[in-house]
Parts: sequence; C-alpha cells; structure tokens
Amino acid sequence: MSELANQIAVVTGASRGIGRAIALKFAAAGADVACVSRSVENSKKVADEIVAMGRKAWSYGVDVADPKAVSATAEVILKDTSKVDILVNNAGVTRDTLLMRMSDEDWDLVLNTNLRGAFAFTKAFSRQLLGQRSGRIINVASVIGLMGNAGQANYAASKAGLIGFTKSIAREFASRGITVNALAPGFIETDMTAVLNEQTKTAVLNNIPMKTLGKVDDIAAAALFLASPGARYITGQVLAVDGGMVMA
Repeated sequence: MSELANQIAVVTGASRGIGRAIALKFAAAGADVACVSRSVENSKKVADEIVAMGRKAWSYGVDVADPKAVSATAEVILKDTSKVDILVNNAGVTRDTLLMRMSDEDWDLVLNTNLRGAFAFTKAFSRQLLGQRSGRIINVASVIGLMGNAGQANYAASKAGLIGFTKSIAREFASRGITVNALAPGFIETDMTAVLNEQTKTAVLNNIPMKTLGKVDDIAAAALFLASPGARYITGQVLAVDGGMVMA
C-alpha cells in the first residue's frame, strides 16, 4: 500500500492515541512523518516505530499553545524535511467541569491548545503549502463540537471553532490545490475514555447506534482517506467517525 508515497506528513499530538495511530497509518502507506508532541522524548518513541517500518521520521517537542514556539518548530521541520505535504492538527486537551466551576485558566488552556494550536501550525506551513500548490490539512475536531456536551463548554467551543476554521481555510486554500477537512471522532477507546466509570460508559453506549466505542485505527483510516489521492475533490467537510452518534 503506497497511497502516500513520496509524501511528508506532520502530525501533532503524535505520541499517543489517535495521533500515534495516524502517524503509523501514514507511514504504512508510504509517507515519512514528522512526529510532534509536547515532549520530544515521547515523539521519538513513535518516530522510532516508524523508522523500524523502513520510513523516515523526525521527532519534535513543542507546546502547540505557544505560537512563537510553533513557528520556530515549523522552521526546523522544513529544514529537516525540505517540504510538508500533509498537516494533521490533532493535539488536544480536556479540562472538563461544569461552567459555573470552570476557571479562566481551564478555558484558556483548552482553547489555546485545541484551537490556537491548529491556527499556529496551519499558518506556519501555509506559505510553503501555497507555494507548492498542493497539500492536505486534516483537523481533528470532535462530535462534541457538533452537538455540545454538559461539562465540556471549553472543549466544545474549541472543537466547534476548529470546524469553522476548517471551512474558512478550505475556501482560502482551494484555488491552490490544498484541501482542508475535519474529522469528528465520537467516543474512541483512548486514555481519555479509559477513565470513564461503568455507569458513564453505559450511558455513552446507549447514545451510539452501533453500541460500541470506536478504535483509534478507525480515525486513522479516515485520516488516510482524506490524505489520499482519492479525496482530491473533497474539501471543507466534516467527517464524523462516531458509530452514528451524530446524524445530520
């Protein structure tokens, strides 16, 4: 399988969960991957897996909520890789609590990481992508950005904002051959869902028509499709990978 042969991908939040699955899926499809997470040590673990697969990989550590640090890291990535063909803005955090208890710090952390981080990385690579007149940008949003959820006002706002950002940038970049799409995962088996108690998990499953949680590979497979040549005429779209939770 070589849908992404000769492609270089940047994946943020690549050290675990969905980001790691996407990085490995892209490498298996022939891409070389720049792995980005908050810790270069954690990024290197995934990069080493990719190198073991016979692909090139690079590891970087940066706080995506810091625009200056993102800009500096993007410069290093371009020097190391010479180009970027695919950008996956996946880095994200949660700080869940009811609105009346939510601190300004928790609001700012989630918005700055989940939304500003995507803005910063997209802006940092935009000149190079526009110049080569081709590319794929995939933003990992969430069904929570489509439907909202009690106790997640900050997270929902960040993911809804990411969807609006996706559609706007898709319009800006379309004439240069760059597609911009969003994935909206539902409840996926990750570290975040592993901490749910049985009562909460049962309630979640009752809202999923397929009656099962998704797997990180389900999201990675969707990301691979959006990055592949077969998705060349798809842009500005939100693909919900959620077992039927959100049907619009």
